[in-house]
Amino acid sequence: MLSRAREALALTAEGFEAARAVAAGRRGRLSVGYMFVLAHAVLPRLVPELRRSLPKVDLEFIELSASTREARLLDHSVTVALCMPAIRHSEIEVSTIGKQRLMLAMPAGSQLARSAAVPVRKLQGRPLISLPGPAEDPATSVVTSLLRRHQVSMPVANRVETAHSALSLVLAGEGMAILPACSRLGCPTGVVFRPFLDADDAIDVAVCWRRDALNPLVRNFLKCAEKVIRQV
Repeated sequence: MLSRAREALALTAEGFEAARAVAAGRRGRLSVGYMFVLAHAVLPRLVPELRRSLPKVDLEFIELSASTREARLLDHSVTVALCMPAIRHSEIEVSTIGKQRLMLAMPAGSQLARSAAVPVRKLQGRPLISLPGPAEDPATSVVTSLLRRHQVSMPVANRVETAHSALSLVLAGEGMAILPACSRLGCPTGVVFRPFLDADDAIDVAVCWRRDALNPLVRNFLKCAEKVIRQV
């Protein structure tokens, strides 16, 4: 009986320790959503950091798009999302952890590609492969603000949800795209990026989660993401 009592006490102690680990955000399950535009720049650094910092946490990674990211958070499909730009919704909490400067993506054979930096006015009348998608409010788009401030009009040739799609259409000669600098990683041969000569507009990188989320892993994820984004 004494032996069994000791076993029971040991199991109880393990249970309490497991509960404390979960409450402290050291154990559990974390579903991480990420937007494709951030994949090449962030995931190769973020995933190892999460594995090192949270070795007993089960991690799942889910790709998000402009049209799915909000819904996936709200319906609990993902616990936390790495977004660019941030999600604006009354039920979603946002922490801005970095910025990415906007650059011009164009075919390598374009005349503008000969310049080290491109004046915004040179974009007047040129076809634009547009991000974000039409579901986003155009008034909140940093690209729209950039063009409006310089009094430049670019007809929208196509609207897409991912930088990957935008770059494919740029390569196909359908237009130019104004994208965050991290989009250069994984860029197809035949497309080049140039900074703007007279603008340094940037787009926010944010961690987003439900305001009513009680998962303690969120704060530990946020610490890891903040550490990693400084290296991008």
